[in-house]
Amino acid sequence: MVQLFLQVPPEGGSVNTVAVEARRALLSRVESVIKSVIKSGGRYEARLWLCGTVSSVHTLNRHDQRDLFLDLLEMKNSRWDVAARLLRMIFEKKPERAGSILARKCHMLEEFFRGNPRRIMHWFGHFAVTGEFTHKKGARALSQFAFVNRDMCWEELEWKGKHGQSPAVVATKPHYFRDLDVLQTVENFLEYVPDFWSSDELADSVKDGEILQIDEEYFVDQFLYLMYEENSKDAWCVVEDFLMYEQFSFLSQHLLIHLDEQRLLDFLKSLGKLISPTMQCKELTFPCCWLEVLLSAHCDRISLDDLILLNCVIAKGRQLWRLMNDEEQEEERMRMEELLKGTSHLTDADHFALMNEFLDTGFPDALKWIGIQSWVAFCDLSKECKSVDSCESLFSRNKIEFRKADDYSLVQNDGYSISHMPDSDDEDLTGSSHKKRKRNRKRKRRRYGSDEDNFDQLLELGSSDRKNGIESQRGSWHLSTDGFSASWDIADIPDHLSACYFTTWVKWACFR
Repeated sequence: MVQLFLQVPPEGGSVNTVAVEARRALLSRVESVIKSVIKSGGRYEARLWLCGTVSSVHTLNRHDQRDLFLDLLEMKNSRWDVAARLLRMIFEKKPERAGSILARKCHMLEEFFRGNPRRIMHWFGHFAVTGEFTHKKGARALSQFAFVNRDMCWEELEWKGKHGQSPAVVATKPHYFRDLDVLQTVENFLEYVPDFWSSDELADSVKDGEILQIDEEYFVDQFLYLMYEENSKDAWCVVEDFLMYEQFSFLSQHLLIHLDEQRLLDFLKSLGKLISPTMQCKELTFPCCWLEVLLSAHCDRISLDDLILLNCVIAKGRQLWRLMNDEEQEEERMRMEELLKGTSHLTDADHFALMNEFLDTGFPDALKWIGIQSWVAFCDLSKECKSVDSCESLFSRNKIEFRKADDYSLVQNDGYSISHMPDSDDEDLTGSSHKKRKRNRKRKRRRYGSDEDNFDQLLELGSSDRKNGIESQRGSWHLSTDGFSASWDIADIPDHLSACYFTTWVKWACFR
C-alpha cells in the first residue's frame, strides 16, 4: 500500500537512518535513469514539454513581454527561425498590419509581380460582370487607375478582341474589362506606367494584407530584409505591437520550439529576471508556479539539463513514463522496474527526516528531490490504483476523505459516511468554485482522451497481462485533498495525489 505522507507530522519519533539513506540512494538512481532516458532519445520531446510549461507563466506585464521577445529576435540565428515564424504568425492573425507597410513599398510590389504570371493572374484577374465596384483585389485597382489616368495609360491596356475599347464605352459597360488581357496589361504597366505601382488605388487594394496569401515566403523574406537590413521603423513597430498584445502562452508555444538549447537557456534566464512571483506562486496555486519561483531566484545558477529534468518529474510525469515505455528504452524501463520493486518502507518520522535533509540542500535541489520522490509516488500509485476498491482503500489508509462522484455522502478515512452530520458544510460542496473546477476537470479528461493513451500501456510496470486492469473498472470521487471541488476518476488519481504530495512538501520545505 502506497504511503503518501500528505500531512506534515509533528517533530519527533524514532528515525530509521538506514531506511532514509536507502531512499536517498534510490532517488539518486532514479535520477540517473531519467537522465539516461532523456539523453538517449527523449531530449527533444522533453524540451518541448519544458516549452509548454514555460508558456503557462503568467506574471509578466506587457512591456516586459515585448522586450523579452525582442531580445530573442536579436540573438544570433533568430532571424532565420524565430523571426520568420513570428512574421508568419503576424500574417495569419494581423495581416492588415503587414499590408499597411506593403501599401507604402511600391518597389516591393513591382518586384513581386515582375516576371511572374501566376502572381499577376492571382491578384489582378478578378474582373466582375456586374460593374466596376464589384471588381476585386488588383483588378479594381487597375480599372480605377486606368480611368483616372486614361490620358496617360489607356493605350497600355491590352484587349483580347480584334480591337480595343475606349474609355467612354467601358465607363458605361464596365464588364468589358473581362475582355482585358490581364497578363499583358500588367506587364505593360510594369514597363511603361511606373506611377501605378505607387498609386493610392494599388495601395488600397493591398492594405488589408490579403495579398500575403499569394506567396507568404516571399513576403517573409522581404520583411526580414526590412527588419534586419534596413532596420525599418515601420516593420519593427508592427512586430513590437504584436509581441506586446498577443498572449504570452501563444507566443511561447509557437516560438520557443524553434530555439537551440543555448538560446532557450538564455531566454529562460532573461525571463527569470522579469518574473516577480506573487503569493499565489508561493502557494503553488498554478502548475507553473514552481518554475516561476525557481527562475526568478536562481536563473543564473541553473542549467537547461536541470530544468528539463525538473519539468519531467514535476509537470510531465505521465509523459515521462510513456517515454520510458518506448521500445528503444526497454533497458532503462527494466532498471526502473527493479528500482521500484526495491522501494523501502518509510515511517512518518523517516519521511520527515528525509524532508529535513532536502531542506538543507537549497531550493533547486530540494525541488529536484521532492519532484523525483513525487514521481516515484506516481509510479507506485499507477500500479496500485486499478479498481474502485484499491483506490478507496488507498484513500482510507492515507486519511483522505472521499465522496463518490455519483452520490453526495462524504466518507471519512474510517470508511463511514458523514453526509448527514449536522456540522457538514454543504455550501463548500455545492458552491461556485465546485462548478468551476468541475468544468476544468471535464476539459482535463478530454485532454487525456486526445492523447489516445492506453492507460495500462502507459502505467503498468513490467506486467505482460494488460487486459486485467482498470479498463473493466469505473470509479470517480470527490476528495478532501482539494476541498471536494473536482471529481477524479481512476485514471487521474496517480497524477492528482502525486501532485498533492509535491505541493505539500515543497510548500513546507521552501515557502514556510
